[in-house]
This record gives sequence, structure tokens and C-alpha cells, in this order.
Amino acid sequence: MANTKSAAKRSRQSLARANQNRSVRTRLRTLQRRIRGGAKPDVEQIRGLISALDKAAKRGIIHRNAADRRKARLNRRLAKR
Repeated sequence: MANTKSAAKRSRQSLARANQNRSVRTRLRTLQRRIRGGAKPDVEQIRGLISALDKAAKRGIIHRNAADRRKARLNRRLAKR
């Protein structure tokens, strides 16, 4: 338990941020599964996922290099079409 008001507030803030970040990461995983599972992924789906990866990296939810790696794999898959 927090000893001061400010520590209690920081605890509440970090819990709220963790919940928000978890939902973003879950959404990214869901979008990736939809693309990976489908026989022919839609171009718009791939572009939407790339955009979501960029936003998550910009906000620090996932690492910038991880986002770049995933985008490279998606672009390779897009080029195969």
C-alpha cells in the first residue's frame, strides 16, 4: 500500500496505463492472427495493422525495432501476393 497521496495516485495511474497498454497489445495480436490465418490477407487489413504498429511504437507500448521487424515481415508477405 502507498504511504503518501502522491504514491497512491502514481499507483492508480500506472494501473490505468497498464490496462490501456494491454488492450493495445491484445488488439495488435488479434489483427496479426487475422492476417496470418487468412489464405489471402486483404491489403487494407495489412495497412491497418502497419498503422497500428506505428502508433503503438510511437507511444512506447512496443519497442520501435519490434514494430519495424513486424512491418518488414508484413511487407514481405504483401510483396509475395
